[in-house]
Amino acid sequence: MNVFELLLTAVALAMDAFTVSIASGLSARRFHMRHALTLGLWFGGFQAVMPLLGWASGLALRKWISFLDHWVAFILLAFIGLRMIYESFKLREARQVEELTAPKEVLCLAVATSIDAYVVGVSLAMVRGGPVLAAVVIGCVTFLISAAGVWIGARGFERMDNRVEIAGGLILIGLGLKILIQHTLTGGRF
Repeated sequence: MNVFELLLTAVALAMDAFTVSIASGLSARRFHMRHALTLGLWFGGFQAVMPLLGWASGLALRKWISFLDHWVAFILLAFIGLRMIYESFKLREARQVEELTAPKEVLCLAVATSIDAYVVGVSLAMVRGGPVLAAVVIGCVTFLISAAGVWIGARGFERMDNRVEIAGGLILIGLGLKILIQHTLTGGRF
């Protein structure tokens, strides 16, 4: 995965955290930098750790499914992308989140919004991608996007439609297709 693809993946993975951050900012009485930084650190931290855990899991599985690795990567990325697109159409009221301040609430949402990053980590192991750079980039991008989401929400912007999550889903599906096509055309030599 080249740097551009890695950045696209990081942005796509951050969309769930971005949406939660905007909703949290919308429900805040006023913007607090501490609140934005706290959400950014929790979401970015979990988004950074989960690809490493996924990569380790994927390495354990790779020796048994190496002949299907490109299909596994494609299916995982396409599944995440399609799920993001599907979830983007859920009712707005069902997705609203109150201002997040309690560590237990933030922890639950940080885990929930980073599960996709775990699956991407598994796919990195399948295509023999480097996990450390990916984890750092994904974590940093999520931190910045989440902190910005709180600020955007606190400024009274309405939810940015479902286009943000649809775009993230399409990016992940596109990356999965690229892996599948590239592997098919090169006979497995990336």
